[in-house]
Amino acid sequence: MLRTPYALCALLATALPNAAAAAAPQSFKGEYTVSFLGLSVARATFSSSYQGDTYSINGTVSAAGLAKLFDDTKGTISSKGIISGKRMQPQAFRADYTSGKKASVVDIRFANGAVTATKVVPAPGKRDPKSWVPLGAGDLSSVLDPMAATVIHADSLDNVCGRTVKFYDGEMRADLTLTYAAKGSISVQGYKGDTVTCRMGFEPVAGYRKGRKALNYLKNRSKMMVTFAPVGQSGVYAPIRATVGTQIGTLTISAGRFEAIN
Repeated sequence: MLRTPYALCALLATALPNAAAAAAPQSFKGEYTVSFLGLSVARATFSSSYQGDTYSINGTVSAAGLAKLFDDTKGTISSKGIISGKRMQPQAFRADYTSGKKASVVDIRFANGAVTATKVVPAPGKRDPKSWVPLGAGDLSSVLDPMAATVIHADSLDNVCGRTVKFYDGEMRADLTLTYAAKGSISVQGYKGDTVTCRMGFEPVAGYRKGRKALNYLKNRSKMMVTFAPVGQSGVYAPIRATVGTQIGTLTISAGRFEAIN
């Protein structure tokens, strides 16, 4: 995690505004900067639209600043599905990105909340059965893709934290737990108002190599904080800022724009 361009795309998805279904179509836009040790390393823009009980989200991600000298990554991300009650139920997720001349794809299909097919290009290499934790029969039921995983339906800011999200990125299944940390306020283009910050815990479940230092750090030592703000009057709360402690420093994702566009 956080070692590949796709992992960066997945992380950027934690800073994505979305909205619940409404009688009239709704559209939202978010613009984000990813910085590391105070230096800009990536930018992302996400647009989402909602009509009835369906949603679609499209985003672009690109390396920025000094990061472009080492890894000129560009990509697009898309997700679509339905909204059932207070739950996002994805139907399809796709990430296409290039790093230099290397092109990669992650494509996940869902039905009734469960993964039905996963396509990864280039295909992963052979796994060592002694160190690899394989996906089990029930691991891919009631899971969310990297975009839908961070959308919180709640009655108020007080009810945003205090939950566990089942996350699947095309290879790894993990649980993300949100616990209350603090309330605050923020002002960015399109939004000025109250926020709530949750501490995020990370627990790998399957689809990963045991003993991987980066994963162990995220699980046992990393301080991960996510700040949520309401998206209009939709009853949905989405991340407007996030920080992730890594072995070599803190990664920060912050919104410069977070607003309804119609």
